[in-house]
Amino acid sequence: MNKIDTTTTTLNGLIEICKDGQDGFRDASENVKHSDLKTVLSGYSLQRSKFAGELQQLVIDLGEEPEKSSSIASAVHRGWIDLKAALTRGSDRAILAECERGEDHAVNAYRDALGEDLPANIRETVSTQCATVQSAHDDIRDRRDACAE
Repeated sequence: MNKIDTTTTTLNGLIEICKDGQDGFRDASENVKHSDLKTVLSGYSLQRSKFAGELQQLVIDLGEEPEKSSSIASAVHRGWIDLKAALTRGSDRAILAECERGEDHAVNAYRDALGEDLPANIRETVSTQCATVQSAHDDIRDRRDACAE
């Protein structure tokens, strides 16, 4: 695999992660009870959509075809797998716990990507997004911890 192929594979994996987060946060925002959480989770969904778009553009700039769907659309859903069960239980705390699990996966994927030999411009975008994803993870965790059952 050449460097462009490796970079494209890495970016397409992150695009799937972002699309997973977009879908997961959207579903969560539609099912939490508190309006402030609805707003926060909806904002994270939009953020992940933006990140996916940025990553797709980087793949296009490499002359390659970007990923357009989430892994939720396929059989290999990762990270957000138990969100549906939490939604049916209806507890904001349970929903936030599943959001955090999804974010754990996203943070790890970004860290793995930063371990790759990426071109400088791509590394900068991935690094910036990674810091933002980590911040979102910490915010979700703190909100979960503060949330009553």
